[in-house]
Amino acid sequence: MAIAKGRERRKGKNQTCVVACYGLAFSGGFGSSLLGMDEKTYNLIGADYPGNRAQDIKNPSLGWMISFMFVVSFLGLFSLVPLRKVMVLDYKLTYPSGTATALLINSFHTKSGAELAGKQVKRLGKYLSISFIWSCFKWFFSGVGDSCGFDNFPTLGLEAFKNTFYFDFSPTYIGCGLICPHIVNCSVLLGAIISWGALWPFISSRTGDWYPDNLESNDFKGLYGYKVFIAIALILGDGVYNLVKIMALTFKEMSKKYSKKTNLPLFSESQDAEYSEHLLEEKQRDEVFLRDNIPSWFAASGYIGLAAISTATIPMFFPPLKWYMVLASYVIAPALAFCNSYGTGLTDWNLASTYGKLGLFIFASLVGNNGGVIAGLAACGVMMSIVSTAADLMQDFKTGYLTLSSAKSMFVSQLVGTSMGCFIAPLTFWMFWTAFDIGSPDGPYKAPYAVIFRQMAIIGVEGFSSLPKHCLTFCYVFFIAALVINLLKDVTPKSVSRFIPIPMAMAVPFYIGAYFAIDMFVGTVILFVWERISPQEASDFAGAVASGLICGDGIWTIPSAVLSIFKINPPICMYFGPSVSS
Repeated sequence: MAIAKGRERRKGKNQTCVVACYGLAFSGGFGSSLLGMDEKTYNLIGADYPGNRAQDIKNPSLGWMISFMFVVSFLGLFSLVPLRKVMVLDYKLTYPSGTATALLINSFHTKSGAELAGKQVKRLGKYLSISFIWSCFKWFFSGVGDSCGFDNFPTLGLEAFKNTFYFDFSPTYIGCGLICPHIVNCSVLLGAIISWGALWPFISSRTGDWYPDNLESNDFKGLYGYKVFIAIALILGDGVYNLVKIMALTFKEMSKKYSKKTNLPLFSESQDAEYSEHLLEEKQRDEVFLRDNIPSWFAASGYIGLAAISTATIPMFFPPLKWYMVLASYVIAPALAFCNSYGTGLTDWNLASTYGKLGLFIFASLVGNNGGVIAGLAACGVMMSIVSTAADLMQDFKTGYLTLSSAKSMFVSQLVGTSMGCFIAPLTFWMFWTAFDIGSPDGPYKAPYAVIFRQMAIIGVEGFSSLPKHCLTFCYVFFIAALVINLLKDVTPKSVSRFIPIPMAMAVPFYIGAYFAIDMFVGTVILFVWERISPQEASDFAGAVASGLICGDGIWTIPSAVLSIFKINPPICMYFGPSVSS
């Protein structure tokens, strides 16, 4: 059994290292913020586009990209280490992908003679296979473009489909619905109904009055501005409330060191009083997770030291982004990293790009016309890197907790993986950059986000005055609403508070869309019915089924990516439209 646990720990650490390595391809901004600086993106937008200046260009170079990755990619790893116990043990956040990965790893090394474990492995393998085969089947009908296949199936009607209300047959989101608590899934659906069912149609009806007609879908001056900033307001309201709450409770507990009682909030209020095997295993996990403690002074020293180095070096790469602006971003970054990690733990959505857009807009407006575009895009890259790596680390801490892996070894693995990613991600990007026409509208690698992010920075130079009418008013309302909802959850009895929605979960569909909320709700309905029909079976196998669905869909991305690299397109485009009477 000890050998099996050792293998689990090694697999968990390997997984952490790999995730940290490939995660930088996303958080590094190679397809968005950094690429938006280059001359090709400038030309695609057009020299006659207002605010698109030839001076605001910085073409990719292997040297500065690797150096930039090294000075920004490690700060997120140190930002939330002191809160790992709060996130994983006290709040008991789910981190669905981390949980699914842990269950998959554990399935390879179960205790000998454990009949239940064997059944769980079989159930996981069964649904992993089903999910993989289904994802493969869907690929054949997905065609070329974004409007084909089961991912665009108007299950609730074409009118609802226009507002992103449809079931897209995603095993991953159904699996998340099976793992996440019912209140999280219901909160996500409620957020989708409020935003895409009521708020966005209402604001759209004010086109021409609140914002100009004929704007692109990703223009901050239109509906997109409402989506991004209202979602950010709701997320920040929830995140700030919980961060202040944790800090207050931590200081309170520190002042009562003689007391063994803790008042940190628990995500799940119900606990089984019997000392069952499950509780004994949970106690063992807690002990292992807390045994190799990472000192808070070490995390704080690492963050401050890296922030000092980064503050001194980033202005060398991007002169418009002054040192005091970089320093200011590192002061607020831990709070944003907490918000992103908390939201990822609830819904499995890493919204690093949303926080990046917030940084982009703020710093572009602060710098103004003289270099604001470059400053905004650079700040976006800095912010995305910090909040994304922090969420990834906490996700891996959850995996380590469930696989009985040392938290210290997981942290070291994350450092190693990040170091590798600082080389591999820029090298891989450079290989594609030199071999293909990246960003060409007619090529296979269009990189549309590069254009979108540069346009955002151009608009950001104009400041908050460029936002559509009443956008900031809505932001204030939703920020305060998030604070009030959280306060109600804390002051009302548990019999009432368990039905109050979670603002962080509600905020995700505001920006993403309603489709994944439908999928997660289907998952929670399946679990709810399952728990009523066979509570014990649901308790034993729901996690295994969910993990199989998530992992099978995830594994399919590998052959899908290979097919894409070799330019093998799906043979069929299944498309749905209104019937035309003859």
